[in-house]
Amino acid sequence: MKPEVDTALGGFFVTLMTEIAPQLGGEYSTGSVGLIGMSIAMAAQEYDRAADIRVRENEAMRALFAEAARLVEDEARDISLVEDKAFAKRLLDAAATKDTSFKVSALNASNDALKSLLIELHAAVETSKASWASALDRKIWDLLVEAAEGRKLVFPLAG
Repeated sequence: MKPEVDTALGGFFVTLMTEIAPQLGGEYSTGSVGLIGMSIAMAAQEYDRAADIRVRENEAMRALFAEAARLVEDEARDISLVEDKAFAKRLLDAAATKDTSFKVSALNASNDALKSLLIELHAAVETSKASWASALDRKIWDLLVEAAEGRKLVFPLAG
């Protein structure tokens, strides 16, 4: 039998909380063990879902960038804005990227780059007078809420 990391960490949490913490006399050491135990339990949650969260977020941002690029490009074509055409190209280029490694560190790097562009897009959309801007703004907020919900950790003792 080969226990997965999240299973092993869960076992460490249970041992710390049920066997070690009750044997400690001082409030400081008991509190420290409790904090370490909670951190271990949350690390176990993150281990199991880390790659999935980042892959899904990256895919959602890429899809949003593809849609936004079409909107920005159409508007730029109508009013001949060179900077908007360049921005549309950056959005399309980002939409075309792929995650080539599923190591969490590599996914984090992709996620960070995509989020930087998302911030730039969001700032542009919030100041845009284009007819499609408010609908795209809502989609960006929906994506941000989904990302926050997806990364929410559950306290082990709270269920």
